[in-house]
Order: sequence, then structure tokens, then C-alpha cells
Amino acid sequence: MSMANSESTFEPVDCFKCRYFYITWDQSQPKGCKAFGFKTKKLPSLVVFESSGEKCLKFTPKDPEPTPSSGGRRKKDGWIA
Repeated sequence: MSMANSESTFEPVDCFKCRYFYITWDQSQPKGCKAFGFKTKKLPSLVVFESSGEKCLKFTPKDPEPTPSSGGRRKKDGWIA
């Protein structure tokens, strides 16, 4: 796939929904990616695309937020006494 073709169909990954995304204390580079180990001004998924020509392959969705109907607790996968 050529780079020109990739850019016309590229939809950036929403880093804010990724478990590896974090906000840094560095004002010059306020966004970071723990999976790739870098900080940047741009969204990390855009940096990955600009560097490799591919969408981010390390994207992993965050755990779902607890819902108010569950009493603020996450459902566990096992039984604990």
C-alpha cells in the first residue's frame, strides 16, 4: 500500500481511549505513549503513523468505567471469600 493511498483513508486512533496513553508533566511534550515509550506534542497515534505509515498497532482499549447501576464496582471474574 502506498503512503499516498494510506493518507487518504487514514483515521487516527483515539489515544484517549487507549490504556497506554498518558498525560505528562512536561509542558513542551504533554502527551505520551507507554507502549512505545515516547512523549510528544501531537497525539501519539499521529506520530506513529507519520513514522511508519501504519496505524498504531499497540492500541489497547482501556477497561470500561464502572456504571452507576453497578454501585460503582467493577464485576469480578471470580469468586472471592
